[in-house]
Amino acid sequence: MNAQQSELDPHRVLVIDDHPLFRKGVVDLLSMDSSFQLVGEAANGEEGLELAQQLKPGLVLLDLNMRGVDGVETLRRLRAMEGSQPKVLILTVSNAEEDIVRALRAGADGYLLKDMEPEEILSYLRSALSGGVAIGPELTGILARALREETATVEPDRVSLTPREKQILALLAEGQSNKLIARELDIAVGTVKVHVKNLMKKLGLRNRVEVALWASKLR
Repeated sequence: MNAQQSELDPHRVLVIDDHPLFRKGVVDLLSMDSSFQLVGEAANGEEGLELAQQLKPGLVLLDLNMRGVDGVETLRRLRAMEGSQPKVLILTVSNAEEDIVRALRAGADGYLLKDMEPEEILSYLRSALSGGVAIGPELTGILARALREETATVEPDRVSLTPREKQILALLAEGQSNKLIARELDIAVGTVKVHVKNLMKKLGLRNRVEVALWASKLR
């Protein structure tokens, strides 16, 4: 499907996981929502990277602990691919702080646990695709603690933000997507994206997930 894909078309999903039973579960999960279309399954990172290049999915669900090329390395290679970048969500059993931080540092758009309720997972998938934060609620405390320990993180009283940036930061802390923020502030989605990038630069953070968590500490 090309870059002119209609917003009404289903989101193309690729699953990379070395457990056949879990992949079957994802197939069943996606069948619950017509806005998603499973376009491929891969049992390892190498196969997943090949399929990602061939199929050009809009969303990749990626396991973390796989034999051979693990999830984080697969993620790094996905991010190095030329062309449009898919959203990549880690879907795993690990809630270890080290794994969560490594995945986000490598460019993950979210981190979910496999034992979440199916409807909850679908909700986070939709949120990620619209620019929202896809982090399971049980993981936000772990991430916030890790973020506090980052020496590169800027202290709140040392950051100079514009009024608009402060508005967007507050809405990011609520987990709102770019589309919802744009609607709330009556500005273009592209403008929201520019502000988010500026916030990341000012705060010394690497993705919108970290920005949202940083903002949540101020609430």
